[in-house]
Amino acid sequence: MHTMRSGSARAALRILLLLAALLGLAVPPAAHASTAATPFKVLALYSGTYDAAHIDFDKEANVWFPQQAAANGFTYTASTDWDLLANGGVNAYQVVLFLDDLPQTAAQRTGFETYMRGGGGFMGFHVSAFTTDAASWSWYHNTFLGSGNFVSNTWGPTAVTLKVEDHTNPATVNLPATFTSSVSEWYSWSNDLRQNPDIKILASIDPSSFPVGTDPNQSWYSGYYPILWTNTQYKMLYANFGHNAMNYTTNTRLSSTFASATQNQFLLDGLKWLGGADTGTPPADSPSETAWYSLTNAGNGTCVDARSAATANGTVIQQYACNGTQAQQFQFRSTDSGYRRAALRVNPQQVIDVTGVSTADNAPLQLWSYSGGQNQQWLPVKESTGRYHFTARHSGKCLTEASASTNSVQLTQRTCDGSAAQSFTLTAQP
Repeated sequence: MHTMRSGSARAALRILLLLAALLGLAVPPAAHASTAATPFKVLALYSGTYDAAHIDFDKEANVWFPQQAAANGFTYTASTDWDLLANGGVNAYQVVLFLDDLPQTAAQRTGFETYMRGGGGFMGFHVSAFTTDAASWSWYHNTFLGSGNFVSNTWGPTAVTLKVEDHTNPATVNLPATFTSSVSEWYSWSNDLRQNPDIKILASIDPSSFPVGTDPNQSWYSGYYPILWTNTQYKMLYANFGHNAMNYTTNTRLSSTFASATQNQFLLDGLKWLGGADTGTPPADSPSETAWYSLTNAGNGTCVDARSAATANGTVIQQYACNGTQAQQFQFRSTDSGYRRAALRVNPQQVIDVTGVSTADNAPLQLWSYSGGQNQQWLPVKESTGRYHFTARHSGKCLTEASASTNSVQLTQRTCDGSAAQSFTLTAQP
């Protein structure tokens, strides 16, 4: 009797599951979620069949990403089986990368769209956006990526200076205002991404890079070219790099896509965001939020100081001989994504502020009442020496002292250069 009831129960369960499937009630595998204790899973899809430069990027990526995985909280699986999108295999992963291609069959495309609408993460490179027939998969090319058709490319492959246009995305929050990319061939598109309300351009080619290319007939001499972007309706990033310079006669690599440390930071921070890792918690070696610190400059030995111990809006932030007063003591209180406001001990509502929300080099620093402005938020970055430099959220530039130890010189922001003038020892005060 016990066996019969058990068998009946199993049969009933099979009938219920069949009915659920027929009625469209089956729930797809909920594998997109990840926890801090469990590494998130990355699936890299590639074809590896066209253009030696793209194939070489595949080879590089399939070495570099596994090397980074354990230290950055993810696992990495590479596959040429694009049907993992069609058969639900992708649901076991939090992030999918398209290295050198895009889905080709109707089932693969439907599966990918379902994955993204269900909260999956995506990072695409270079060729993953290439098409001359955007209408053949309009959701992907016009809606999801937003780029439309391929229009032109530069030749030969070159590095460019990228201007970071948005520092609020977790993928760009730690980047400077400008940085040098790795070498790549670059694509332009038929759609103006600036006109798409769902697209947020993260970085574009800085005009200082022109001309871009080495062939006069395939170079860009002016214009606007987005390189990194996201669609705010999805967890996605697109990067218009992934084409190494090559000697096509010998298939020898002449450049590396992973040669730019700053570009690599974008990739890793972007993956962590897409994979659901907690990128908003400051690292354990960040300054305490409850301690008060003096900041002693490594270059000239003076301390960051509020002039005359004043607290009014507009009070100059200057360098001055260290004296242990509260005018030289600051507390670093979290805002989000690792950023801090530097509150003055004399009046904690007053914080270090970049005057006029300027993004220019040598813009002066002052005290101002905290209002949540990005020019009032600083990312403390611990150096190998144990000292810190501080990057302004709105500009990506570093808090900087003068080279000489002259009292009363106003502090500024300046492009981060790794110099001692931008490096500070934090000393906790009683």
